[in-house]
Amino acid sequence: MKKIIAVTGGAQGIGKAITMEFIKNGWNVSIIDVDKEAINDIKEENKKNSLNFLAFCGDVSSEKDIKEWVERTVEKFGSLYALINNAAIAVNKPLVELSYEEWRKVINVNLSSIFLTVKYFLPYLKEAKGCVVNIASTRAFQSEPNTEAYSASKGGVISLTHALAISLGPYVRVNSISPGWIETESLKKSSIRKVPYLREEDHLQHPCGRVGVAEDIVNAVKFLIDEKNGFITATNLVVDGGMTKKMIYV
Repeated sequence: MKKIIAVTGGAQGIGKAITMEFIKNGWNVSIIDVDKEAINDIKEENKKNSLNFLAFCGDVSSEKDIKEWVERTVEKFGSLYALINNAAIAVNKPLVELSYEEWRKVINVNLSSIFLTVKYFLPYLKEAKGCVVNIASTRAFQSEPNTEAYSASKGGVISLTHALAISLGPYVRVNSISPGWIETESLKKSSIRKVPYLREEDHLQHPCGRVGVAEDIVNAVKFLIDEKNGFITATNLVVDGGMTKKMIYV
């Protein structure tokens, strides 16, 4: 296994947690993120790791940016073993107020970007007999009002995951993770970073007794890309503290 991993949306939130964990464990890590401030923050935090870290500022919904990111990643590291599609946005507003442009932007960032990254990284993933992990959401299975674009995009991520797994097997494994409530306030860019505030009732509404943390998703990523788990593909792993199985009566 070549220890090279690429992460979309890798400068903040869950993506940053994945980035920092793999750098800590000696991997070569390439990220793409559209937020310049967040990119600058994570570059500063990883000055001493410049030889095994690439941070590219770009838009995952842009084919041009994805192609350039892929080229720079392969130029620096030579190959790729794992691709983590984590980048996502949400525009939550009443349907009659949601513009078609906003709808398309959410779909393009959250879903179409996976098509682009897998397409252009595919030769290197096949060569390495690598794997892809797409970050979906429990919103693919349950919704709050005014989340049509986000929920549709994440449902599409799960469907695209199993379609890719069938098309790319046996050379590349493809799985997805559906996080529930994951607290990431401390992993945001420096200008908006803050200490998370959680109430006891926030924790207790989860069957496992707590709100999730980014490390829960990092651990799931590590599990799915481990070669020892090579029999797992086309699977969606729900990591939500049991919330999607909890029946609620009013």
